[in-house]
Amino acid sequence: MDTLGILLEQIGLFVIYILTGIALVKTKVMNQPSLEVIARFVLKLALPVMIFSNTVGGVEKDALIRSLPILGLTALLYILLFFVSKGLAKLFGLRGDTAQVYRALTMFGNVGFMGIPIVTSLYPENGMLYISVFTIIDQMVLWTLGVKLTTPSGQGKFHPSKMVNPATVAIVLAVILILLELPLPPLLETAMQKIGGAATPLAMIYLGGVFACMEIKKYIGKKELYGIVIAKMFLFSLLFYEILGLLPLAAEVRMTMALLAAMPSMSSVVMMAKASGSEGDYAMGGILVTTVCSLVTLPAVCWIFQFILP
Repeated sequence: MDTLGILLEQIGLFVIYILTGIALVKTKVMNQPSLEVIARFVLKLALPVMIFSNTVGGVEKDALIRSLPILGLTALLYILLFFVSKGLAKLFGLRGDTAQVYRALTMFGNVGFMGIPIVTSLYPENGMLYISVFTIIDQMVLWTLGVKLTTPSGQGKFHPSKMVNPATVAIVLAVILILLELPLPPLLETAMQKIGGAATPLAMIYLGGVFACMEIKKYIGKKELYGIVIAKMFLFSLLFYEILGLLPLAAEVRMTMALLAAMPSMSSVVMMAKASGSEGDYAMGGILVTTVCSLVTLPAVCWIFQFILP
């Protein structure tokens, strides 16, 4: 199956999971409290276990060392997105906490729940390696600048302790085991892969359930949210793909980084904004619009990467 076919298959799975979440809420099998339980399970256990098990099980020491330049590429991505987010917020005349949360929605993509399954399906041998190295910078920026943007104006402060979370711990442990070349016991590896395999389906079911609980009409008309879709998820990803073409990179690294730039907004932005008393509902509206639109934009940019751009 070619790259576009694999991506379309993953998009189809995302649609099924989201519709399942909507159906479960509409039929009252799940409600808001049960959705929050799913969110905690995914963020605190399933996602970190997926990152850890896939990295340890599929990455070798030499490959990890060769992939360190991805750190620089990720830093470049976030520097560019910093200015893109600032420009978009100014273009649409956003102010205060709304502008800050909007910038967070623009900068941070749903790498954990959508990026990982897409990239690892496209590149089974090295996909998880690229994601793991990417996540090192991603988490650093999220828990520094991301904290600032999702906290009410004048209150955002970075605490080093926030860098210690299940995802970062999973990455550090995985890197240590790879460098020491210590394999996991087969039984433990199988168990962790089973647990980690539940992360994406449950995360997308959660999003579907949350969408079913929302006042959708309140957000689908906000033009600035479509600004993220057009400017960041479509045009910027194409531009970034072309920029990476100027560097001596493997084709799969170039494709991976450009696709990660095209991801819809990160669901963690909602949780961070709500926890700090900022614009949590507005952030959820951003997740709704960008996630639904990504079902079209992701295949579109992939098709352009594959058939139009050199």
